[in-house]
Amino acid sequence: MKTIYLDNGATTKICPAAEAAIKEANEKFFANPASIHHAGIEASKRLERARKTIANTLGASPEEIIFTSGGTESNNLAIKGLSFQNPSKKHIIASKIEHDCVLNSCKWLEERGYEITFLDVDKEGFVNLQQLQNAIRPDTLLVSIIHGNNEIGTLQNLQKIYEICKKKKAIFHTDACQSFTKAPLSAKMADMITINAHKMHGPKGIGALYIRKGIQLTPLAHGGGHQQGIRSGTQNVAAAAGFEAAIKEAQKQKKQIKNMQNLRDYFIKSALKIPNSTLNGAEGNSRLANNINISFAGVEGESVAALLDMEGICCSTGSACASKSLDPSHVIMAISNNSHERAHGSIRFTLSASNTKKEIDFTLRALAQAVKKLRKISPLKR
Repeated sequence: MKTIYLDNGATTKICPAAEAAIKEANEKFFANPASIHHAGIEASKRLERARKTIANTLGASPEEIIFTSGGTESNNLAIKGLSFQNPSKKHIIASKIEHDCVLNSCKWLEERGYEITFLDVDKEGFVNLQQLQNAIRPDTLLVSIIHGNNEIGTLQNLQKIYEICKKKKAIFHTDACQSFTKAPLSAKMADMITINAHKMHGPKGIGALYIRKGIQLTPLAHGGGHQQGIRSGTQNVAAAAGFEAAIKEAQKQKKQIKNMQNLRDYFIKSALKIPNSTLNGAEGNSRLANNINISFAGVEGESVAALLDMEGICCSTGSACASKSLDPSHVIMAISNNSHERAHGSIRFTLSASNTKKEIDFTLRALAQAVKKLRKISPLKR
């Protein structure tokens, strides 16, 4: 049975260029980059080359890029590190559709005396900018809004959000793990930006946090004072090299983003022909190029995904970090006026540049059959 992988929002297959870069770095630059001997110096140079590439991609300077283990660590470092550094300001703003690592970081701080404002979103998942403007107070330390939503693909207007934050003197952080290399993104759009490698065909276990010069964070882990004392620990040169290679590969293949958008739109248009189906999230350029999220009334998304898996099709019912939970998607609940049926009936497909129309057509047929089969036995018949 052939595997049709449509869960690239959970992780992606590492690209050959990244694999080659990792192999080369493991062979040639295996020394500790903090060591002062020649092998350590060469490893450090290789690490800094990768850091510079990431900085250039965002329009930042290399010293503004801190390597981490991934998106979750970067988000925790941004939110908690800033909060610990500024104990006099105890108000934070986030949206109701943030990734769990942002929501749970905020809730953890809330349990320790911070006040968190969770912003509403409209039916497409866009933050209410007027509500944001009204919510920022003199004691507001941070606004954290996800760029490309990991479940429904809606792309927020970072520029407008950042303008509001600057005017009101609040620091703005965005989680851009899903949008990095898939949508316009730069250091001019936020004070702190979270990115990672494995969502764009790089290796797992490495990410980065862009921190605008002048912003100070308290480290979450203490050690040898690596990376300006912000994130201690021996740095993974090979993973950084793989991250850099994946970025360069993505930059070469920008034409494929348009092809992916076309395939996405074809999938959405075709899937919505299934009766009682609803698109979750925005459309067109306001949506991640590879994201499809649709709810089917009268069925459970988990059951649809299970039937598709039997046909070799890999997809999900939301964020991979929380997909084993039976709780309804907090993202779909937020955009649907707390509709449990719509949240439980949602299913997410996320494409890569290697997916073909033939694979999508096969998936669409299997999807229609799965929904029809499940509706026949569903107690929620329509």
